Amino acid sequence: MDVRDNQLYLGECAASAIAEAFGTPLYVYEEEVIRRQCRIIRESFAAIAPEFHYAMKANPNPALLRVIKAEGMGIDTVSPHEVRLALESGFLPEQILFTGSNTSAEELRFAVEKGVTVNVGSLNELDHYGQLNPGGRVALRINPDVGAGHHPHCITGGPNSKFGIYHTESAAIADRLQRHSLKLVGIHSHIGTGILHTEDMLEAMEIILRTARPFPGLEFIDFGGGFGIPYRPEERPLPMKELGRAMAERFAVFRAEYGSPVKMKLEPGRFLVAQSGTLLVRVTNQSRTPAHLFVGTDSGFNHLVRPTMYGAYHEIVNATVVKGERVQAVVAGNICESGDLFTQNGEGLEARELTLPETGHLLAILDAGAYGMSQSSQYNMRARPAEVMVFQGIARLIRRRESYEDLVRDYVTGGGRSFHAL
Repeated sequence: MDVRDNQLYLGECAASAIAEAFGTPLYVYEEEVIRRQCRIIRESFAAIAPEFHYAMKANPNPALLRVIKAEGMGIDTVSPHEVRLALESGFLPEQILFTGSNTSAEELRFAVEKGVTVNVGSLNELDHYGQLNPGGRVALRINPDVGAGHHPHCITGGPNSKFGIYHTESAAIADRLQRHSLKLVGIHSHIGTGILHTEDMLEAMEIILRTARPFPGLEFIDFGGGFGIPYRPEERPLPMKELGRAMAERFAVFRAEYGSPVKMKLEPGRFLVAQSGTLLVRVTNQSRTPAHLFVGTDSGFNHLVRPTMYGAYHEIVNATVVKGERVQAVVAGNICESGDLFTQNGEGLEARELTLPETGHLLAILDAGAYGMSQSSQYNMRARPAEVMVFQGIARLIRRRESYEDLVRDYVTGGGRSFHAL
């Protein structure tokens, strides 16, 4: 953290000055952190030079996409609107992957029309794709029977996962490819998210390579992403250089045996943007029970749902007074739900040690750049916050704060389309 005069700074800007200029709650992203993370992952895998596709579901703001594009990354998308935004942000169709979930025929048709590579996730979907695009190019998402992640909801491989064609279905895959004259250009897998141990990725990698080996002429093998960051103080960072070396060695051996220059693809999402983002909130209230001091704020789980949904940990800093008298407090939001707490774990609420928060103080919820704004909502008719990018002492607005008019814009009052049910 950058602390000056006992205040938090973000991107060479005082957090207090940013909040004064743009209001709270407010998402602030540090451009230099995004660029740093892109450099780290590129350098860690330099020996094999994979193609990187940023998983834009982590944060789709076009300002972030432009930075990531400038750093040489492609895009991984999961919906037609993500595909459209990626294209409008300057990515070429060949730089975009579309990896849907229970994808409809209409969504498949859209992806085909836009010329992006589709990762098909089921045998049924492969049939639909073949009927829409006979003789076309296709990639397959494989379930490798290995799952990992920071929470059960984030594990995307194994027998309890809805994602991908199970790795034992090679014969059925070959039948459908032949039936529709499809050219298989890639094998894809993703075991989960928030991964901090190399063993999980390497185990899944071996299974995917075994699955890919019988299919000739592959252009790429995509090992997904899921690279985590250390949210909790006791967590250690994923040893990215060690992982890069190990994956590069295994892939080089496979490529020599496979007999063609197949490429490696990776899909880092959280790793690129999570640490760049801070949610600034204002203290609005303090209240006590026999068990806890509750510190109320002007935000809630409608802006950052990870603590409520996953019991996820985010470090919280008093940005107004970083060092000083410390207290144990539960930081709460302004949503009318008992689960609207920023300080909790898998078992429920937890008190957190903070510099004594007073009404008007600014709290910084750290590591909020991934799956923060992208999972936000308008619950309780609370507007979503503005977003700001900071770089070298300059803060600029990259998404305006929602208004009441934004909240009610899509309601239909009179004159709407109707029909008679028979």
